[in-house]
Amino acid sequence: MELNSSVAAVVTGGASGLGEATVRALAAKGVKVAIFDMNEQKGEQVAKDVGGVFCKCNVTSEEDVDAAFAKARAAHGQERILVNCAGTGNAIKTASRDKQTGEAKHFPLDAFNLIIQINLVGTFRCIAKSAKGMLDLEPVNGERGAIVNTASVAAVDGQMGQAAYSASKGGVVGMTLPIARDLAGDGIRVNTILPGIFNTPLMQGAPPQVKEALAASVPFPKRLGNAEEYASLALEMIQNGYFNGEHVRLDGAIRMAPR
Repeated sequence: MELNSSVAAVVTGGASGLGEATVRALAAKGVKVAIFDMNEQKGEQVAKDVGGVFCKCNVTSEEDVDAAFAKARAAHGQERILVNCAGTGNAIKTASRDKQTGEAKHFPLDAFNLIIQINLVGTFRCIAKSAKGMLDLEPVNGERGAIVNTASVAAVDGQMGQAAYSASKGGVVGMTLPIARDLAGDGIRVNTILPGIFNTPLMQGAPPQVKEALAASVPFPKRLGNAEEYASLALEMIQNGYFNGEHVRLDGAIRMAPR
């Protein structure tokens, strides 16, 4: 797909981190970008920086997602690009004993379900609604659209406490090929990135010694990933017309230890 001012894109989680870097990379190519995010202040600022539009959106809400797509399309027209970066995580062991009381407890199911709803169902909700809109586009060189999802190396290397997070991200990986096959006849491609340890705003809040230890655990290069490197791969997946139905690790060859 050629990236220029005739193309519109939606980036979920686009107000910060991997999503923000992708927003800025697309806008640098002239693409009209809509940012879906919960952080109104940051999202509005990024939208202003790139001449895009901010749409406040909780991807677990059908009403929010519908309203956000309506606002984005009113501003830019039907998107040909969707990049799903909205997501979150938690760390709770499946079953354990409280260190203070010795009482046995298990992973609260509402906390488990919340991660699934945001990372997996939220991603699918945005894919389905975006793809439906893409069906009405005229193909350009046989192509109507391109979708990039964000999973994690935790999809295959989940650590202790990551049952919900790994399940949600594993689901994103698992649905990539079936969705790509569903949409292939309509000229819409679907791929997924599995980032390793990236220097996102969440990571920047960690103590320096923690970040240094994490960086040292990466085989090469021995550092945390930069959000711009994620954005570079996302753009390659969008621009390369033969890239379809694939999930790709972007992690410096790291393989996560149990903890």
